[in-house]
Amino acid sequence: MPPCLENLFEMWWFQQGLSFLPSALVIWTSAAFIFSYITAVTLHHIDPALPYISDTGTLAPEKCLFGAMLNIAAVLCIATIYVRYKQVHALSPEENVIIKLNKAGLVLGILSCLGLSVVANFQKTALFAAHVSGAVLTFGMGSLYMFVQTILSYQMQPKIHGKQVFWIRLLLVIWCGVSAFSMLTCSSILHSGNFGTDLEQKLHWNPEDKGYVLHMITTAAEWSMSFSFFGFFLTYIRDFQMIGLFLLGSLYVQVKNSLQIPDEMKKKKMLIWKVPSDELVCKIIFEDD
Repeated sequence: MPPCLENLFEMWWFQQGLSFLPSALVIWTSAAFIFSYITAVTLHHIDPALPYISDTGTLAPEKCLFGAMLNIAAVLCIATIYVRYKQVHALSPEENVIIKLNKAGLVLGILSCLGLSVVANFQKTALFAAHVSGAVLTFGMGSLYMFVQTILSYQMQPKIHGKQVFWIRLLLVIWCGVSAFSMLTCSSILHSGNFGTDLEQKLHWNPEDKGYVLHMITTAAEWSMSFSFFGFFLTYIRDFQMIGLFLLGSLYVQVKNSLQIPDEMKKKKMLIWKVPSDELVCKIIFEDD
């Protein structure tokens, strides 16, 4: 068996290609939510039962942790979205519909990442308008991004994507849509003015409070929507296992205005890649002087 095959089979799944990107994105973002939630609950800044995600990062010190970790998550998300864009572009370079959808997905994804950074840095108790704008960008543009990528998965099957990938992404988009509809509907009713004012400043809720049920449905839908995002990015892992970054270079020594290649540095290159059918191609290229 060629050495390149042996090395590949010894790899863990997250070491193959760029699959660590979506994995790191989901793990890091989940950690941001978990750590800030634990800190906020421990300090009695929020109620343990289903707070808004942003409530876990409203007060110090958890807001510092929440903001810093979500800024890094936004960078990881942009990297993941860009790699996905380049993958689709490389696999379907002559399909006009796919090219347009792919560009639209890139823009929507970047806007969603921008919104995530805004949410992280502008707390709702400080600048409510900026925080809500960031949330709309994050969830709104993010939902549209998922929808566009699902259409791309449909367009690229079965040559590039299997049907199973498309159906999983479609179910996640439906899950996201139901959660978004529930969140928007209940949130609009809750903030209609019939359940009190300055609700955006309220961090503690009791079952006897007016609008408590609507509040709980809204927060549950928000968390549910976030989980649908996590699930969608996890579907990229298998796709990203087929993508690798390689640095190709040569060492030259300049002698009296001429370029010479040292004997010990004769070119010997090994190229490894995967094709869409998951068949491994390993090719060794030798170049003589």
